[in-house]
Amino acid sequence: MVQGPAQAEDKPVYRCPGNLYTDALTAKEAAAKGCKTLDGAPITVIQSVIPKGAARSTASSGSSAGGEKVSSDDQKARDADRRKILEAELRKEEEALAALQKEYNNGQPDRKGDERNFQKYQDRVNEMKAAITRKEADVAALKREVGNLGSAGGAPAGKPAQ
Repeated sequence: MVQGPAQAEDKPVYRCPGNLYTDALTAKEAAAKGCKTLDGAPITVIQSVIPKGAARSTASSGSSAGGEKVSSDDQKARDADRRKILEAELRKEEEALAALQKEYNNGQPDRKGDERNFQKYQDRVNEMKAAITRKEADVAALKREVGNLGSAGGAPAGKPAQ
């Protein structure tokens, strides 16, 4: 078995257009096809082969999650839990945003005792402004997520209940 790699090292390996590596060509054939001889480190080529049964099982397992299905009652309970969690998170983020905006005071927050240097104060104001921007983005994302739950859930969001 050791002879296989030793024989491969004796033959020149060519890199041909299209990222094709081969040692099955003669020097004339390689030159005609525009292939170049590779010198230096040996090349290891690993071919991946998908077993015939694996291709079908992976395609079906993505949609059915291994054949296990969740009952509609369980799914509704999960959706309700998700909505509660998202709404609680939204309330928490909105409260944090309100607190940041109150402290920011429209770009004129109160100076702290250690901010006698105006640049220190200005740096804190800029950090507060960036934090408010991030919180606003978080709140908007949570609102979108809650809105998506409403439209993806049981009844359509735009239609009134009868």
